[in-house]
Amino acid sequence: MIALTAVVLAATGVYCLLGLVRFYMYRATSMDLTLFDQMVRGFASFSAPTSPLRGETLDRGMDFVQLGEHFSPILAVLAPLYWLHDGPETLIVAQAVLFALAIPPLWLFTRRVLGTSPAYLVVVAYAVSWPVAQAVNFDFHEVAFAPLLTAVMIERFSAGRYTTTALAAAALLLVKEDMGLMVVGFGGYVALQGRRHTGIMYMGIGMLYTGFARSIFIPSVGGDPGMYWAYSQLGSSVSAVAVKALTDPLSVLGTFFSPQIKVDTLAFLLWPALLTCLFSPLMLMALPHLLERMLSDRAHWWVTDFHHSAFTVIILLCAGVDGASRLIRWSRRRRPDLSERTASLMWAAGACAISLTLVPRFPFDQLIRPDFYEKHPDVAAAEQAVAAVPSGVVVEAVNHVGPHLSARTTVLLWEDKPPKAPWIVADAVRGAFPWGSPTRQQERVDELIGLGYQVVFKSEGYVVLHRG
Repeated sequence: MIALTAVVLAATGVYCLLGLVRFYMYRATSMDLTLFDQMVRGFASFSAPTSPLRGETLDRGMDFVQLGEHFSPILAVLAPLYWLHDGPETLIVAQAVLFALAIPPLWLFTRRVLGTSPAYLVVVAYAVSWPVAQAVNFDFHEVAFAPLLTAVMIERFSAGRYTTTALAAAALLLVKEDMGLMVVGFGGYVALQGRRHTGIMYMGIGMLYTGFARSIFIPSVGGDPGMYWAYSQLGSSVSAVAVKALTDPLSVLGTFFSPQIKVDTLAFLLWPALLTCLFSPLMLMALPHLLERMLSDRAHWWVTDFHHSAFTVIILLCAGVDGASRLIRWSRRRRPDLSERTASLMWAAGACAISLTLVPRFPFDQLIRPDFYEKHPDVAAAEQAVAAVPSGVVVEAVNHVGPHLSARTTVLLWEDKPPKAPWIVADAVRGAFPWGSPTRQQERVDELIGLGYQVVFKSEGYVVLHRG
């Protein structure tokens, strides 16, 4: 257990290092770190989990309850951490810990199926996996809870601890409104394992929860249940998509694999498990989320960037472990001289090696580059710009500056819209979301000065403006 603890602590340290260096070097963003910081701060103060920043970007006002975009009440459990440190760094560290805590249940599951040595190799494969790297590299998201909870569900079910399994599944539902679909997939797996009635129960609860979350919970706090409907090419509703799938399955299948980037992402997801995940019924648990992503019309859901793949990374690894075990047993029936222990170790070593070889393609590679830690003049200027803004005010800030003001001001995103805040932190040099064009950003600064804003600070392209 000392070695396992060391892996957990090392993973936590690596994730914290990547996230915090990005934060202190002004590479974290308001979309989405400030958004979640505002939300959790609301929980911590026993008030509504509002996000003024997201409300204004959606034209819903500063009192917009963030649960109306994605229904993630599980974030309330992070609120007590804000009593210790009130700032977005808390979320970065919490996310690091949550991702690392998925390691022990993954190790237990793999040890039970393949043995102790393969278990250590598999948890290392998870710890350095590219989906975790992408999630840690992209601020903070509710996905931080998913690997831990899915690992507990799978491990505890395999151990025959069905009450704990159900509790973990209930917690997973609170991560996001679409997690009910993942519970549906888990129910299918449970049913195939011989617990038919239990599996049907999981499937029913998962479907009902996602339906209620979209049609009742989200609208009840002022959200739009259709905000993330991304399947217009297949139909205008779930029932229409279902009819399309039944009447024209080849078209739907083509949508799943086209364009090519979808195939690339699927390959990156399946290859670290040496494709043996395809031989396990556990794939049913990951399938709904894969369908949700690949059938959509939103390109940023298909790619390996961002955090989306971290929802299924544990499931695919566990399915790979289970699938490898099934293939080894099948092979031994044909070749009785085949050593199960050796075959298991070879598979785990292969999975670990693949994850390690993918590290240079994804964000963990930054950690061995000296320039990742270099503090350039623009960072010092950004720090001065932040210091020029007084506490307790409402400020519109460029995307990569907002997180540094969020703990002591009400941050809105600086956009190409009529100003709503007396303080503005602009960036007239670097292309910034949602602008893209530094030329337009400089034009906007000039327009704000024409509207009566006074320049309080200016350096390295950063401009702090104030209008009394």
